Amino acid sequence: MYNKNLTLNNGVKIPQLGLGTWFIDDSKAADAVKDAAKLGYRHFDTAQAYGNERGVGEGIRTCGVPREELFVVSKVAAEHKTYEEAKAGIDETLKKMGLDYLDMMIIHSPQPWVEVNQSDNRYKEGNRQAWRALEEAYNEGKLKAIGVSNFQIEDIESLMETAKVKPMVNQILCHISNTPLELIDYCQKNDIAVEAYSPIAHGEILSQPEIKAIADKYGVSVPQLCIRYTLQLGTISLPKTENPEHMKSNAEVDFTISEEDMEVLKNFKKIENYGESSGFPVYGGKM
Repeated sequence: MYNKNLTLNNGVKIPQLGLGTWFIDDSKAADAVKDAAKLGYRHFDTAQAYGNERGVGEGIRTCGVPREELFVVSKVAAEHKTYEEAKAGIDETLKKMGLDYLDMMIIHSPQPWVEVNQSDNRYKEGNRQAWRALEEAYNEGKLKAIGVSNFQIEDIESLMETAKVKPMVNQILCHISNTPLELIDYCQKNDIAVEAYSPIAHGEILSQPEIKAIADKYGVSVPQLCIRYTLQLGTISLPKTENPEHMKSNAEVDFTISEEDMEVLKNFKKIENYGESSGFPVYGGKM
């Protein structure tokens, strides 16, 4: 089990490999969390938008691992662009999950989902309002760390103009064939950790023979290569699965990709079609 930590800019340690729970049904989320915890996972990522906070919270409370050894993350709904909405949402998440605190909570997107990649409005003031609610919950001890997701450089710079607390992470779409190197470099230089969601590109990467050839060279699966790639970029990797066998193999990534192969992977052609996932707003479609 890969169990390295990174240290956030406020000194909090975060496991570099976590379990993403997007698309895991609320009724199955508790079992997924418990299965992952048994295998050694200590970092669990959910969101208000996923509709499974209750189940994830149940898994956290009943997995048998002491709460202080777990790192639990949720996200403020992308539509919450007032202080009041964000504040109420944070409290509702804690209540739904049955937890006294979260290890981290982040703004899910600078834009409401219906406008992602469809509008020029970056909701500067709305994000500042949501951030104020996160800062308040952070100062009250309800959240141990706070951050953002899907933020571009301009969004972070706008937020920083009024923020009293610097974001600790930016969770972004990052995988072989879609690696926003400029954004990753900006965040890391500014001491904002980068989290990579969808590191296996929703499985579409599995059909690329060139990637398969590189994985074969290291004697690993394509998903293992994909996850290791994001770890070697210095990001926190969040592969999503409810299958215990996949959870196990996803965590078996103690190998090293050569610098030459990392360069090939960083510059791999962009996948233009995410198959069944293409309609989701993070990929430029609409929900």
